[in-house]
Amino acid sequence: MIILGIETSCDETACAIVKDGTEILSSVVASSAEMHTKTGGIIPENAAREQVQSIIPVVQEVLSKVSETSTPKTLNNWVADNIDAIAATVGPGLIGSLLVGVETAKTLSHLWNKPIIPVNHLLGHVYANWLTWEGKTQKPDFPTLCLLVSGGHTDLVLMTDHNKMTWIGGTRDDAAGEAFDKCARLMGLPYPGGPSIAAAAKKYDPKKNKLEIRLPRPMIDEDNFDWSFSGLKTAVLREVEKLKANNEFNDAAIYQLSYEVQKAIADVLVNKTLKAAKTYRPKTLLLAGGVAANDYLKETFTTKIKELDFKVSLIVPPAKLCTDNAAYIASAAFFSSKKPIPWRDVTTNPELTITTKI
Repeated sequence: MIILGIETSCDETACAIVKDGTEILSSVVASSAEMHTKTGGIIPENAAREQVQSIIPVVQEVLSKVSETSTPKTLNNWVADNIDAIAATVGPGLIGSLLVGVETAKTLSHLWNKPIIPVNHLLGHVYANWLTWEGKTQKPDFPTLCLLVSGGHTDLVLMTDHNKMTWIGGTRDDAAGEAFDKCARLMGLPYPGGPSIAAAAKKYDPKKNKLEIRLPRPMIDEDNFDWSFSGLKTAVLREVEKLKANNEFNDAAIYQLSYEVQKAIADVLVNKTLKAAKTYRPKTLLLAGGVAANDYLKETFTTKIKELDFKVSLIVPPAKLCTDNAAYIASAAFFSSKKPIPWRDVTTNPELTITTKI
């Protein structure tokens, strides 16, 4: 089965064609990150306007990569002969952005006479782990425990099979990615905060320098599988204010603070996730979402799993599949129990949770 996926839940404009939920035949992502960096974050109206301009060229480019020629007629013929369905992100996300992708999918569905499979964006992140990369097809064994960490969500779910998912924990306030963004802003680092903090943290060597800044690890010892990152943000604000008052807020301080922010977030994510792994005994541990692209987080998971001698396989997609793309939307659609529906019945829902049925 070949599915054309469309993803526009936030600031990216993406389209991909995926075969049988695993093989990426073509994938294109148009990013507006540079524009949002200038404003220190995403302005929803600006993101949607950029997506309106980008969506058709992105779809055309994806099709041209798999068709021998790129004329409208030959592309339409290729779609008629090869595409079985269109997958579209219907939520959660920014309503203006979601509408760009969904309305495009509905138009193409009507034009090409192809059904639509609505996809939950959060579930899409999870299915990045089923896609083939570097020539390897991943086949996570059930039951699997998945940590989804992104700019807007931090969830821990147990999957016993496709379409059988139980939410077992999550953040009570800020998401991990949101914490990175807010802490970066407090330190004067550019958006997006995760990569900026990671880059600054690499410039601090704890083996050569004494770590003088210590941040809290909220809820790390509590007997649950939840997180809270708002207190960490407050602690960073106080450290920055103290450093500025003492005229010590310089590059060296930013590097050290970035190192500690990254370590604090990784510590609580890894601790709670592995505590859940000890309880539920999954065969596979999956990471998903934009924060899963963080090298330090992946290294910490790998190290702790070895230290604890956990019999669990850790799977983390490459960075380009952790961040927003349409390939995992098409993959999620393939494995979904949701049957394709007519374009008239497709609606958006920006408030979806990872376990919401659509």
